[in-house]
Amino acid sequence: MSRITSNIPAVVAQRHLLVSQRELGVALERLSSGIRINRGADDPAGLIVSERLRAEIEGLNQAINNSHRAINVIATTEGALNEVSALLIDIQGLIVEAANSGAFSPEERDANQLQIDSAIESIGRIANVTTFAGRKLLDGSLDYITSGIDTAHLANTSVLGAKFGSRDHIPVKVQITQSAQKAQLMYDGGTPLPGPDAVTVDIQGPNGIVALSFPANMTQNEMVEAIQSQTDATGVTASAGAAGEVYFQSTSYGSREFVRVETIEGSAAFEVKNRDGGGDKRTEGVDTLGTINGYSTIGDGLSLSLNSFLLDIDITLDEDFGGGLGVTSSTFDITGGGSLFQLGPQVNTNQQENIGIKAMHPNKLGSRLVGYLSELSSGQTYALREEKFQNASNTIQLAIEQVATLRGRLGAFERNTLQTNINQLQITVENLTSSESVIRDTDFAEETTELTRAQILVQAGNSILAIANAQQQSVLSLLGG
Repeated sequence: MSRITSNIPAVVAQRHLLVSQRELGVALERLSSGIRINRGADDPAGLIVSERLRAEIEGLNQAINNSHRAINVIATTEGALNEVSALLIDIQGLIVEAANSGAFSPEERDANQLQIDSAIESIGRIANVTTFAGRKLLDGSLDYITSGIDTAHLANTSVLGAKFGSRDHIPVKVQITQSAQKAQLMYDGGTPLPGPDAVTVDIQGPNGIVALSFPANMTQNEMVEAIQSQTDATGVTASAGAAGEVYFQSTSYGSREFVRVETIEGSAAFEVKNRDGGGDKRTEGVDTLGTINGYSTIGDGLSLSLNSFLLDIDITLDEDFGGGLGVTSSTFDITGGGSLFQLGPQVNTNQQENIGIKAMHPNKLGSRLVGYLSELSSGQTYALREEKFQNASNTIQLAIEQVATLRGRLGAFERNTLQTNINQLQITVENLTSSESVIRDTDFAEETTELTRAQILVQAGNSILAIANAQQQSVLSLLGG
């Protein structure tokens, strides 16, 4: 049949040509953009997945940048702490030198005091001026804020890390389950001491050992005074009992402390007993044990330490509280502070770390029990003119230990948390980028093939459309044209 109103072959050819042109346009777009999914219609499901992957990759890349920035902050802090540590070590040397009073003139001691004053001032200046992008690092701005601490129970509280989550404060309850004890031996020889015969004994403690001779019929108070005179050398102190006993005790609490009293061979017997009445010649102290917020802690003398997911804290107990006198629990709150590092792609507690950096001011280095660095300045309690060299030395040693511990914590955080976090995140970014590339990026080999195919079909479609339109001319022959 021959019709001219509707050219069906041309319509069919035109439809196929439009399909081929659309496929050609898609191939050209993908090749020019390098992306397979340029709009939702290209692959709706693939677009949803790839957008999620893109968001995850962006979050991971920012987390990597955050970790690198945290490393820079820690490096700046650690560099300043290194200078503080060097100054503290210099002060320690000056104290030891000044203690050599037999060969050291008062004028030289005063010169040492000037150096100590200058070093302490420098430490205070470092604490005030150490900053990173305007953020002060060592002035206590990054330390935790606490409230409600009863210093009659908790002599020193150091919050090292805390995760607040959605809480505006963290309640802390310290419960004592075992009291700390000093190492103790008792001599119950009656009065006068040690009896009709003289005796020589070795007295040993954590500081060292000395041999003391007790003459015949020595009084109780004389024996106590003789032992006390060597406390610095032995770490063992003495006290008199109401019934004539003499108690040998370590100066500090805990299992690291010990007392040994033994008769030197050839001398008269000098029998001592431990707390349980046994005849041990050596006894050790006992560490305090307890819980913090229900978690078991590590005890060391009067100190309790907890390192959990939510709370990292060190507490030094007051002697009466930790020694078992009176109440056995104490509470306080952590209300804020610390330095929060966002180390993951999602903003939640699991992907954050919060650590505290204690102030390095001279009036903060040390402790209430031992003394503070500022007390070594001229005119203060432990200045060289006061000749309390052992107290000054103990204070500076504690300050050195505090700075070294902080540097170690920051180094461990950088090495074990930040660096490993960066490595893990980089591996994750590689895998997610590879997955996103498979879904979204153009396969040029495949698209080049599709382009060639579409070009051929478009050319063929144009030719076929021309033929279909030319077929209508055959109707003219029926009209005798």
